[in-house]
Amino acid sequence: MKDTVGAFVPDGMFRLDGASEGPLAGTTFAAKDIIDVAGRTTSCGNPDWLRTHGPAKATASVILRCLDAGASLVGKTVTEEFATGLTGENIHHGTPLNLNAPGRVSGGSSSGSAAAVTAGLVDFALGSDTGGSVRSPASFCGIYGIRPTHDRVATDGVMSLSRSLDVIGWFANDPELLSAVGAVLFHDHVVAPSPGRFFVAEDLMELLDERCRGALMEAIDSVAALLGEPEPLRVADDAPIAGLDAWALTARTHWGREAWAEHGAWMLSKRPKLGSGVAARFEARARVTAEEAEEALVRRDRISAYLDDLLADGNVIALPAAPGTAPPIGGSDADIDPFRAANEPIGALSGLGQLPEIVLPLAEVDGLPLGLGLAAARGNDEMLLDLALELHSAGVAPTLPIPK
Repeated sequence: MKDTVGAFVPDGMFRLDGASEGPLAGTTFAAKDIIDVAGRTTSCGNPDWLRTHGPAKATASVILRCLDAGASLVGKTVTEEFATGLTGENIHHGTPLNLNAPGRVSGGSSSGSAAAVTAGLVDFALGSDTGGSVRSPASFCGIYGIRPTHDRVATDGVMSLSRSLDVIGWFANDPELLSAVGAVLFHDHVVAPSPGRFFVAEDLMELLDERCRGALMEAIDSVAALLGEPEPLRVADDAPIAGLDAWALTARTHWGREAWAEHGAWMLSKRPKLGSGVAARFEARARVTAEEAEEALVRRDRISAYLDDLLADGNVIALPAAPGTAPPIGGSDADIDPFRAANEPIGALSGLGQLPEIVLPLAEVDGLPLGLGLAAARGNDEMLLDLALELHSAGVAPTLPIPK
């Protein structure tokens, strides 16, 4: 296999054959380079991390589960440094190409995994999601992706950014495989409930421009054929911690304190070379005080309890998976920062609530993909995966063709 889109890290293409039989037999997959493979050093997107760390002693459980199910691992994919970023551009390893949006980014921080699936280099790929790092790439690339319920998929052997928000997610070009991977990776079995009420997060939709919002509303109309009439809801305005700005601040503060606790000492001692956007994020994280973090934790718990009540009984909420179509490659921090700011509250809903969220590639604007997010209560991952299968069976298919 040749890496035609720059999806894999340097020296990151290798093969570990999966079992001869199993639910994923005959498939191939790739793993974001924050996930350990025994005998290989995980770079986390940064050469200084690679230089100062030794080979992993054990392979992460998520990889072992896929291998045991018959899938073969073919390499490690590019990530923005320390799983931090929205565009997927890495100053050390380059920018994976997005074949569904030429000249546009494939999305961060799981950019290589999404690009590899989009290009057909692998059947599925593992990524991670803290504030949207599976959801945005799936949307930008026009592929299926899922952020599972927090703690339903093992994270041993995975670099941590924010332990209470981090999850392992995955990408595929079809919902059947997306669901099959979930059945392998979930450490428990949950009987999917029947879907309940169908909400639309109007306040989050308003963060997108008019054309993107209109494209997603058309996709929502298609989903409504299965879920019933959508009910508009200003999801953050009705919360005990009200307003999207408050949600974004809560996520940024909580995430920032945890991320600095994980990596601050190493960064201060090693002074790694970082991309400007990543450096700015960590400089901000270093300034979060213990008092601010404690207040954010209280707000997070109140938001999470509110979302638990809102999504009880199989209720589903539709929201943007990303703040718009993929930005052009090579944009400056000034160009990207407003996009990042809009993404914070979009990513915060499922992150703060520790909710599952699936990305359906059902919209496009000017030939560029745009994903619709569907979030549900914790543990209702299978319900979302079943919905994707039902929609596909009903002829509600991806807007853009899969590259060959």
